[in-house]
Amino acid sequence: MNNFEFKNPTKVIFGKDTIAKLSEEIPADAKVLLLYGGGSIKKNGIYDQVKTALSNVNVTEFGGIPANPEYAVLMEALKVIKDKEITYLLAVGGGSVIDGTKFLSAAALYDGDTPWDILTQNIKTEKGMPFGTVLTLPATGSEMNSGSVITRKETQEKLAMGGPGLFPVFSILDPQVITSIPERQLANGLTDAFTHVLEQYMTYPIGARLQDRFAESILQTLIEVAPNVIKDPTDYKAAADFMWSCTMALNGLIQKGVPTDWAVHAIGHELTAMFGIDHARTLAVIAPSHYKFNFEAKKEKLAQYAERVWNVTEGSIDDKAYAAIEKTEAFFKELGIDTKLSDYTGDYEGTAEKISKRFTDRGWEGLGEHQSLTPDNVEKIVKMAY
Repeated sequence: MNNFEFKNPTKVIFGKDTIAKLSEEIPADAKVLLLYGGGSIKKNGIYDQVKTALSNVNVTEFGGIPANPEYAVLMEALKVIKDKEITYLLAVGGGSVIDGTKFLSAAALYDGDTPWDILTQNIKTEKGMPFGTVLTLPATGSEMNSGSVITRKETQEKLAMGGPGLFPVFSILDPQVITSIPERQLANGLTDAFTHVLEQYMTYPIGARLQDRFAESILQTLIEVAPNVIKDPTDYKAAADFMWSCTMALNGLIQKGVPTDWAVHAIGHELTAMFGIDHARTLAVIAPSHYKFNFEAKKEKLAQYAERVWNVTEGSIDDKAYAAIEKTEAFFKELGIDTKLSDYTGDYEGTAEKISKRFTDRGWEGLGEHQSLTPDNVEKIVKMAY
C-alpha cells in the first residue's frame, strides 16, 4: 500500500427525519443563502422541512441551479452573496447543487477578478465560505468530499476544482428523500456511484487488500440493492444502503494508498459539455471502451473484480477480465443506461478528434493510473465508444 494522508472533516447526519437537525448545525447569527435546483424540493416536502428547521435564521434563497451547474447562473448567485453579505451557504439538492455551492464557497473569498480562473488555473481552495448540505439525490458523493465540477456553456467546457477548504461542514442524509426521485435519476445515481468506485479500483494490484475489499463491498452492495431501489424507492433498507454507498464511493477513503484512474471521468465530462448527456451516462459510454483499450494494463484487476464481485470463477485471467467488462456493461443496461455514444446523438462524427485536441491544448498528455494515456489514445477510446 502506498503512503497516504487522510482527513475528512465533514460531519454526517444520517437517517430518518434528520433534516430537522439543521437548526442545530447552522450558527444562529448566520446570514444563509439557501441554494437549490429546479424546484422539485418544493413538491416533495423537503423545502418545507428545511424552512421549518431554519425558521429562526436569516435566510435568502437562490433556486434554478441546473443539472450541470452552469458558471453564468452561479455568477448570479455570487452577486447575491456579495449584495446580501451572506456568511453561510446551504445546498439542498444533489451533486450539481452541492458542486455549485462549492464553487460559490471558493468564489466568495477569491481575491482574483475572474472566478473561472479557479478552474482553468487549477487553484486549490484552502479556505472557503462555510457551507452545509441536505442531500436529495444520492450519486456523486459531493456531500462528503471537497471536489466539484462546473460547466460553462459559452465555451462548452466542464472542469473540475477542489481543495481542503471545500469540504461541507456537515451533510444531512435522509434516505427517505429517494421516494420522490424519478427512475431515470435513480439509475443515474447507481451508475455514477458504481463508476466512481471503478475509477479508484480498476487499475493494477499493489497488495492493498483492505482498500480493494472496501471498494468491492460498495460495488456488491450497489448491485444487490439496485433492483429494489428502482422498483420500490420506498424500501428504506435498500434506500439507506444506496445512499451510504454513494457517499462512501467518493468521500476519499477508498482511494487512499492505491493508484487511481479518472480518465473515464475526464473524457465523460467532455461528452456532457458537448452534447448535454447526463454525467452518469457518459461514464457508462466510456468505461467499457476504456477497459478494452487498456486491457493488458488492467486485466489482473479486471479478473479480480470478475471473481470477487461477479462470481466469475471459470477460465483464464483474460477470460475473466473480458467477462468483467461484459458484466459491467450488462449491469448498466439493466438499469436502462445505454452504453454507446450513438444511442444519445447522431452527431458524433468528429467527437473523438475534438476531445483529443482539447486535451492536447490543455497539456493533458498523460491520463490514467500510469499517466500514460495520450490524447491520441483518448481519440481511439472515444471512437470505440461510438
